[in-house]
Amino acid sequence: MALSTNFLKGSYPPLITPFNNGKVDYDAYAKLVEHHIEQGSHGLLINGTTAEPSTLTLEERTNLVKLAAEVSGGRLPIVAQTGSQSHAEAIQLTEEASAIKHVDALLIVTPYYIRPPQRGLIEFYADLGQRTDLPMMLYHIPGRTAVSVTLDTLKAIKERVPHFVGIKHAVNDLSFVTAMLQGLGHDFRIFVGLEDLSFPMLAVGAAGLMNAVGNILPGRVARLYEEVAAGNLESARAIHFELDELNRAVFFDTNPIAVKYMMKRLGLMPRNEHRLPMMPALPELETRLDKVLENACLL
Repeated sequence: MALSTNFLKGSYPPLITPFNNGKVDYDAYAKLVEHHIEQGSHGLLINGTTAEPSTLTLEERTNLVKLAAEVSGGRLPIVAQTGSQSHAEAIQLTEEASAIKHVDALLIVTPYYIRPPQRGLIEFYADLGQRTDLPMMLYHIPGRTAVSVTLDTLKAIKERVPHFVGIKHAVNDLSFVTAMLQGLGHDFRIFVGLEDLSFPMLAVGAAGLMNAVGNILPGRVARLYEEVAAGNLESARAIHFELDELNRAVFFDTNPIAVKYMMKRLGLMPRNEHRLPMMPALPELETRLDKVLENACLL
């Protein structure tokens, strides 16, 4: 599948899920979509890890995709994350998202907990690829899923699925980025999934960012990509260091605990609420995060 030059490139923040007394706050969610459009994000990832999708029902996940696509109305590319540990659930989420107008691509996480063999991963993605015509990407996050993919596996999926176009790579492994670009071609869309590696991976040739910190400073994160894309590496390096403390703060506790607290503190969402087994930040973490926000001149 040949993609247009600027499609699936840039900052695609994984949008958080606001809750209100245990229910998804769809009104707050719609406002967040508008906020990202106004702030210059290049696209949005729906139901990524930062959205706490494993605490959502399948209906809620599809509803969030529908709402994001409706609010965006084609103004911003929408990528739906439709993976699950269950093949049956992944089928349902993939087919439902593919039928929604203004959904532009899919990201599908490797099945977690199961720890499948590589041949199982190939068949999993080959099967899902037959159920959608949308550009499809693999979400590689072994720290959460307990399974890694190899370059040979990615090549095998690409051979079986012509519209397999990229990966979100949330692994501290810069050398694998080089290997993927050499083995799969420089048009293969590699999205950064770890904040610390944003600038290095972009400099090597990654297509964009899907980073939780984009929920806090969407315009600044988008600018980092734009500076690298324009070849302004000195300016990009300066943004990299400006974002450093915020990038690290995202992981002061399990993501998105810190992100949600900071967004509430900055008035970006009305409540700091999670669903079990996730929990809000403890008071000592709140104090630590306040200091990070003060250092970034955001308070």
